[in-house]
Amino acid sequence: MILGRERTRTRVGRAPTVSAFSRSRSSTSLLLISTLAGAYGFAGFRAPSPNNSALQVLWSEADLVVLPITVTDHKSNFIAGLTQDDFQVFENGQPQTIAHFDHSDLPVTVGLVIDSSGSMGPNRAEVVEAAKDFLTSSNPRDEVFVVNFNERVSFGLPPLVPFTSDVAQLQQGVVSGPSAGMTALYDATDLALNHLALGTNDKKALIIISDGGDDASHEKFQQLLASAQHNSAMIYTIGIVSELETDVNPAVLKSLAGATGGKAFFPKSASDLSAICRQIAADLREQYTIAYVPADINRDGTYRKIRVAVHAPGHGGLVVRTREGYFAPSGATPVSSAQQGG
Repeated sequence: MILGRERTRTRVGRAPTVSAFSRSRSSTSLLLISTLAGAYGFAGFRAPSPNNSALQVLWSEADLVVLPITVTDHKSNFIAGLTQDDFQVFENGQPQTIAHFDHSDLPVTVGLVIDSSGSMGPNRAEVVEAAKDFLTSSNPRDEVFVVNFNERVSFGLPPLVPFTSDVAQLQQGVVSGPSAGMTALYDATDLALNHLALGTNDKKALIIISDGGDDASHEKFQQLLASAQHNSAMIYTIGIVSELETDVNPAVLKSLAGATGGKAFFPKSASDLSAICRQIAADLREQYTIAYVPADINRDGTYRKIRVAVHAPGHGGLVVRTREGYFAPSGATPVSSAQQGG
């Protein structure tokens, strides 16, 4: 889900274009990003000439919700070839009108959040290999960063390198983390959510590799979950949970993934990490993107539940995954140009 304010310039004789803008997470933890026609490849949108000042410009504002949606069969095979007519979107049980639809391999800004506490030390080699496999399976235009954590949280890449698409540099970023200490999962995830806002791609995701335990964060889980629900990022979690460890919490990993439209994985061994990271890379590349302007335009700060249904003849029962919902922005409700007398 990308919740933003759609700011539309309607020019005589031209199709409307949607400009993109973003800002870092404010006190409301909301990442505002609008949909760019060029970035998402929506048909029917083209940029007007910046020099054509003779055309009348009309401004209107509306809150736009953009949903990355994964559709699979019950064997987890991705379903391609669906059309807009196959999808229905509901917000708080009310049907919504789909404004934009796309199925393209969009570049993603991705953060790898790596648990480097003492309990994860034996799995370090597999984690490094999985990070490499994720990047080699991803869109070449993806931008990736690393957050390593034990009781301390740090970026894995050099200070002047916020993102990379270089495999060797990414591997080094994962290797550079410690392999001892306590666990500050919530602080690390919060830092990564903030860093995503610096990325140039509208589509964003986190991949957390951890056992879900936390015994060192200042951030509380409910605060982190609220931040994730306000944010546009999908969160994928990989839980390496040992029966011998007592400070583990797989429910945390399930909650973060479920709330944001990602997925939680619990491999039987660390040797499965590479296959899971390749699956996540494919998931991000195979998603559909749907955007709609909510029928309820009130900017009341309430949480709104989302449900997406897919009815595709010949495909049988399908599994649809997207965000559970979002928080509407707070503030004055936008006034359309028609209401302004335009």
